[in-house]
Amino acid sequence: MPYLLLQIVGLPLVAAVVTGFTRNVRKSHLPGWITITTLVYTTLLLGFAGIRVCGGEVLLEQYFIGPEVSLNLLADGLSLPMALIINLICLALAVYSLHYVEHRIELIYGQCSPRVYNLYFRRFFLLYLFFPTGFMGVAFATNLLSVYFFMELLTIIPLYFIMAQFGYSDYITRYKVALMCLFWGVAGATFFLIGIIMGYVQIGSFEIAELPRLAGNPMTIWIAIVILLGLATKLAIIPLHVWMPWVHAEHPTCIAGLLAVYANIAVYVAVRILILPLRNDIYPLALPMMTFAMVTMVYGALLTLAQSDIKRFCACSTISQISYSVFGIGIMTAWGVKGGIFYFLSHIIGKALLFSTAGILVYTVETREINKMGGLWSSMPLTAILWFSAALILSALPPTSGFVGKWIIFVGAFKAFHSTPTGLVIVIFAVLSTILTLVYTFLAGIRIFFGPQKPPRPDHPPTDPPLTMSLPLLALVCVALGLGLYPEPILDLLGSVIGFF
Repeated sequence: MPYLLLQIVGLPLVAAVVTGFTRNVRKSHLPGWITITTLVYTTLLLGFAGIRVCGGEVLLEQYFIGPEVSLNLLADGLSLPMALIINLICLALAVYSLHYVEHRIELIYGQCSPRVYNLYFRRFFLLYLFFPTGFMGVAFATNLLSVYFFMELLTIIPLYFIMAQFGYSDYITRYKVALMCLFWGVAGATFFLIGIIMGYVQIGSFEIAELPRLAGNPMTIWIAIVILLGLATKLAIIPLHVWMPWVHAEHPTCIAGLLAVYANIAVYVAVRILILPLRNDIYPLALPMMTFAMVTMVYGALLTLAQSDIKRFCACSTISQISYSVFGIGIMTAWGVKGGIFYFLSHIIGKALLFSTAGILVYTVETREINKMGGLWSSMPLTAILWFSAALILSALPPTSGFVGKWIIFVGAFKAFHSTPTGLVIVIFAVLSTILTLVYTFLAGIRIFFGPQKPPRPDHPPTDPPLTMSLPLLALVCVALGLGLYPEPILDLLGSVIGFF
């Protein structure tokens, strides 16, 4: 199929243009269905590409733009599984958004006319389509400037404008938080840009394939530190985490799941441009990366335990959970990197589930306070199943994908540092921190769904949401179970790229 990868990256933008020109006299979900149809098609294309990659092919498409800048796209055992899982999440949350966005428009803009309703509904899905383009671009791009462009595309267009127009809180607060998201995103991207320019000065190329030429260069460690500082900002590693509780909690719930992907994808970028080509030169950064990740795990978990606002609860959990992937890639061995990437895929599924379930609760119960919820199991059993499924994934309990990811990470860590006292202590604390995840996810679930039943609103009794909101989430649960029960295909693909050291 010609232009296979270019279609995957570019078609959502074409669909965004089409969505922008849709006009309806009555209230319509047409922009949402255009988005869903586009993502179904790109998912099928990714499946087709996956069959070829599993057969041993490496797909490379080259599109020249200008001097030292290209839109070369590469699908291999590392980029393809990541792109496929992310696209499935984008598809599931697009279906989920059909009713959720309708609800947000009613809450923010009241009983508006069909013209105003269609304006905001169309605007949401037009902006939403920039997410799959940005994610697929970061996954497949082979040029560092292209990676920078796609990361900035995500920060400046969908994250800022969706937050500003559809977020929680009042009008002024929404724009303040949107600006916070923009400033922190641009700050992280600026450090990333400085780092790749420093690399360009040394080797005269922005191509990722040329980065091994930095090996042995005394500047390489400093280039890596600057790039990692930019990526750590997006990963919300302590002390660069302060934006996460605000931005992650105040975004519309269907976007908060994608924001977890946005933050996590920096793990993939670090592996692709630093660890794989320059592992021996940057190995002195292994213990510092693991230490910062371990501290962030524990701090994020304790911060989560202190939350009573369900959306801030999920946001603070993201701070802790991302750090397990950072810990894995920080080991800088084949086991650690495979575990870190696999857990990254597991975490974004689990976090999409957790945030979306929180959105269902806010949508139904009309409060964000966990203390005002209770005894919802009898009236919302499907929502309870979704919450505890997310809890199982994030707590890394079998048979979920989370268990496989953390098992590989910690086995790799013990293998690498069993004879190093400092490293061994860090690994033990990281393993023990998983108990905190188990505590906060299940404790919150018990408080929300069991115990004394809080009096429901007589005019709006709690109930499970429409199937268009719950069925795509159940599909993600099945994906997480499938990866947990049968992880070998993904691990084999990852191993084909990162299993050489």
